[in-house]
Amino acid sequence: MPKRRQKVKRYHRSFYSRGTKIKKAIGIVVLAAVVLGAAWLAAPYVLDWATHTWYTVVRDRDLSASSEGASSGAASSEAASSEAASSQAASSEAASSAPEAVAGTAIREGSWSVVSLSALGDEASIRAQAQALAGQGVTYAVIPLKDTSGYIYYASAVPAASGSVAATVVDPALIATIFKEEGLVPVAELAAFQDPVASYTDRSMAIQYSGDTSYLWLDAANVAAGGKPWINPYAPSAIQFVGDLVEELYNCGFEQVCLSAVQFPHSTSSKQSFGETGGVGRDGQLAADIAAWDARFAGRVTLWYEYPLDSCTSVSPTLGALPAQLGVKNLVISLPAGETRDEAQLAQTTAQMKEMGAAHVVVRDSEAGSFY
Repeated sequence: MPKRRQKVKRYHRSFYSRGTKIKKAIGIVVLAAVVLGAAWLAAPYVLDWATHTWYTVVRDRDLSASSEGASSGAASSEAASSEAASSQAASSEAASSAPEAVAGTAIREGSWSVVSLSALGDEASIRAQAQALAGQGVTYAVIPLKDTSGYIYYASAVPAASGSVAATVVDPALIATIFKEEGLVPVAELAAFQDPVASYTDRSMAIQYSGDTSYLWLDAANVAAGGKPWINPYAPSAIQFVGDLVEELYNCGFEQVCLSAVQFPHSTSSKQSFGETGGVGRDGQLAADIAAWDARFAGRVTLWYEYPLDSCTSVSPTLGALPAQLGVKNLVISLPAGETRDEAQLAQTTAQMKEMGAAHVVVRDSEAGSFY
């Protein structure tokens, strides 16, 4: 009979005692606590390293450089904003403190002086003259560009002035520019109706001889006696001619013009033919001429009108009324040469002109060429 295998009985038994198990558990807990504590302490450094590695290796960027650039950009932006604000504040302050520009047509307080054309030959002499006048305290500088001989002292392009341009001329645009730069008010002076040259250039502008209109009326018996023709204040072409000269000088930079000889000839004669007058008297016609020029240049040119003292103290046939009664707003009273200045008379005359409507009155010493 076969022999049966003997079964081996196995026992599951721990080789650790109860005390050992307790110590082992405590050790595991302590080890876990140490590991967690170390991880807690190392976490910031690990995060920094991980972030830096991400940007430098994965994203191919330098984190520290980017941080510095961002800080620098923020600082630059703040500085630029601060600088811009300061600049804007400085500009505003400068703008508020800068003096307001004075319009060239504005009438200003100050002395007047007539400038000799011989002192205005070139740019250097014009500048020197302007600086000298400014140094003397002059405000208004009067430049005589057309006189009672009929000559025009600049290269006028007005058709009726073709025979009037003098052999020696000045540059009005250059004069106006430099005088303004030096703080002066340039004033172009033009003789209006006393013009023996333009009367021949365009005979329609002249006072005719009533006996034969092919002849021009002369202010003396004949040419040998010194007789000269005049422009006719009634002729529309004459009014246009004077206005065109003012326009031309305005385009050269003159915003103030003084017109003299806005009158009829001193002598009156039955031989004078003024053409169609429409029954308007001398004073009415001169008032109409002045009103036409004032209207044409309103807001662009300040017009002054110069008359001798005797025309301002009594009514003469050359005007038919006192200047202020003709509508003159800006009046220049010229004193006769060689006579003593009568301050009381001038004060009275000035007051009378203003009572009649003149807004501004200045007095010119004809002999000295200065104004007060």
